[in-house]
Amino acid sequence: MVGTAQLAVVGIGAVASFFMAWTVGAGWTPYAPGVGARTTTVMRAAFFTGLFGILGAVLQGANVTEAISAGLIDGVTLTPIAAVIALLVAAGLVAVGIFTGYPLATAFTATGAVIGVGLALGGTPAYAKYQQILLLWILTPLFCGGIAYFLARLIRRDDVPDEYSIPLFGAIVGLVIANSPFTVLAPESGGASIAAVAAKRLPLPEFTGVAVATLFVALVIGGLLLLDVRADVKAGQRHLLFGIGALVSFSAGGSQVGLAVGPLAPMVIPIGLSLAVVLLFGGLGVMFGAWMGAPRMIKALARDFSSLGPRRATAALIPAFAIAQTAVLFGIPVSFNEIVVSAIIGSGYAAGGGRISKRKMSYTVIGWLVSFLLSFALAYGAVLGVGML
Repeated sequence: MVGTAQLAVVGIGAVASFFMAWTVGAGWTPYAPGVGARTTTVMRAAFFTGLFGILGAVLQGANVTEAISAGLIDGVTLTPIAAVIALLVAAGLVAVGIFTGYPLATAFTATGAVIGVGLALGGTPAYAKYQQILLLWILTPLFCGGIAYFLARLIRRDDVPDEYSIPLFGAIVGLVIANSPFTVLAPESGGASIAAVAAKRLPLPEFTGVAVATLFVALVIGGLLLLDVRADVKAGQRHLLFGIGALVSFSAGGSQVGLAVGPLAPMVIPIGLSLAVVLLFGGLGVMFGAWMGAPRMIKALARDFSSLGPRRATAALIPAFAIAQTAVLFGIPVSFNEIVVSAIIGSGYAAGGGRISKRKMSYTVIGWLVSFLLSFALAYGAVLGVGML
């Protein structure tokens, strides 16, 4: 039997979690490169960001949710009050970033807040998980920026026409799709990839089967785009850019919803709600946040950091999609704004970097670091303060 006091706390936690989900969605920018390339409008970008985001939240959100709810602190379980504090601190800081136009890293604020409340409750640091998180956070700008720069330089070559580069990029995206985890393919184990499931049905060794299935998906997507560009090159380019934007939005849902509902899960699952319901709840929050708040952030990233054409916008989104899926696979909370900003900057430098705002870049990086430290300190202090009352 659930008491009135417990229901009240859970209700407050749900409101805080939904607010956090809203701020996460409002800070999303997957279609920012497309807006910068003038292949779509800001409002259309926000609509599709929310639509594909909720699908990713439901179909891929389990791993990161479990990491946030129980993987950051050893020895203790977050109390309902501590979870509410973590959510309010993280959401408040992200909201400040949204309304000031400087995209704070949602993963930094949420991770800092959860670690802060966990340590204040007497838990011990989960050093192994921290090593994974720190490694991915450090590698994200290097990987996204570096790969985006390489791809953008490649497509600027006169001897690599769009008729070949667009299907090639589509095939690269297919390689990632084939090995991305989907909860519906193996719900009992947290998800499985298309290639892994297909390999079990092929009369081949597992590794060979995965390789064959991966190559098949890549060839199908690349082949469809080849037919598309032969009919109309510009249309094929727009279709590829829209498709990658959809996949990045989907990945954002899978990697970011856990930041909002991870602290809520330990409160509601024991009273009978399933993880799927929790993910749907968070997905609705990020969808409404994307529809209502994302236009401001999309405009900021599309026009303030670097002005991209369709080619370099595509080059920016491919590594963003890959790193986001890596985070989903290993259940690591990663900042989606860090991913997109790094990719945009790398692609922008391929054209000489003249239109990149270094001042905006510096303030954003400082904001990311400060958001982690500040969320940790505020959450830690708040739990200690409540304990003294």
